[in-house]
Amino acid sequence: MKNKLKLGQAAGVVAFAIIIGAVSMSSSSTVDARASLKENRTVNAGVALGLTEAADATELLTAGATSALTYYGAELTVAQNDNNVVTASAQGAPQTDDASQESEQANEAAQTPTAAQTCGYTNLGMSVISSGNLNIRQEASTDSEVVGILTNHNACELLEDAGDWYKVTSGKVTGYVSKQYLVIGDEAEAIAEQEIKTVATVNTETLNVRAEKSTEAAVLSQVGNSEAFTVNSVADGWVEISVDDSVGYISQDYVTLAQALPTAKTIEQVKYGDGVSDVRASVVSYALQFVGNRYVWGGTSLENGVDCSGFTMRILGKYGVSLPHSSKAQPSCGTKISASDAKPGDLFFYGSGSSISHVAIYIGNGQIVHASNKRDGIKVSNAFYRSPICVARYLPD
Repeated sequence: MKNKLKLGQAAGVVAFAIIIGAVSMSSSSTVDARASLKENRTVNAGVALGLTEAADATELLTAGATSALTYYGAELTVAQNDNNVVTASAQGAPQTDDASQESEQANEAAQTPTAAQTCGYTNLGMSVISSGNLNIRQEASTDSEVVGILTNHNACELLEDAGDWYKVTSGKVTGYVSKQYLVIGDEAEAIAEQEIKTVATVNTETLNVRAEKSTEAAVLSQVGNSEAFTVNSVADGWVEISVDDSVGYISQDYVTLAQALPTAKTIEQVKYGDGVSDVRASVVSYALQFVGNRYVWGGTSLENGVDCSGFTMRILGKYGVSLPHSSKAQPSCGTKISASDAKPGDLFFYGSGSSISHVAIYIGNGQIVHASNKRDGIKVSNAFYRSPICVARYLPD
């Protein structure tokens, strides 16, 4: 054909898209698609073969054996004669690359679930507090009973607007929270995007935490059914988690993985049985004030950062018990007891084999409070989330 020029060399070539689809033809057929073009338009044929431009601004497209034409942004008239020649003429302004890209991005954004949607919230609220805990009360009054606590950047579902209060549900707690400590809407979503984590929940009775990604690796500890851990990574069928001061691996076959936001703690964990002294109750109440604060290795500040033995040292120190800043040394300062006899204020010690590397305060009802690790800070856990090496008593009954 005369006056053919390669598309990349043609002067004055501009863009509107023709995408090659599927038209049923024999393998020996050739499709010549002619489009009547106005100024400042280009035929972009995607994977087309042998795209050429005639000097008279009529485009000739040889697309191989099977082809059909779709034109975006304008009306397209397509005709095919008996010789398998497709003539396509388009009228109307084509969509620009920028407009097309913006439209695609908007569609993708509309289809991508938000952090709130991913975690199952329809009316998300996020707690914003500078220190300590935010009380969830049974009724919308500061005189009402506290039924749970939120720490900074915990999520809740807003159930009702009650004047200066919101009725919320968070985790297993439902109650009322002062509005001044919650944010909603875009502000809540922005915080949720930063706080959303992948969580692994154990779904078997007891699960080994291994030192390496192998069933032959040393067992660092054991974790119990329903215990949840923030996931560091998932690879080769193993989930990497932080357990206290250590990093370990649990089999992906025995956990449920899900995206989640941090939620409230129920006050049930601080309700005691008969015979618990006022001193023991006070120890637990005092220790729980610091839930959500930072873990800092070697730290001794309950407000600014503390490690596990620093936490127990500072809490019991307030009640006249002198302890060294060492989880290995603290058991010898008390009286060893059975875990089944533990009372609030006793200390649980954990580690690998007989080597102690972690300590926590028992708060009753099968729960402990401890400075866990850098990721989780001071938190409440099941006392048997791993097997305790020993339990020791320091307070009078």
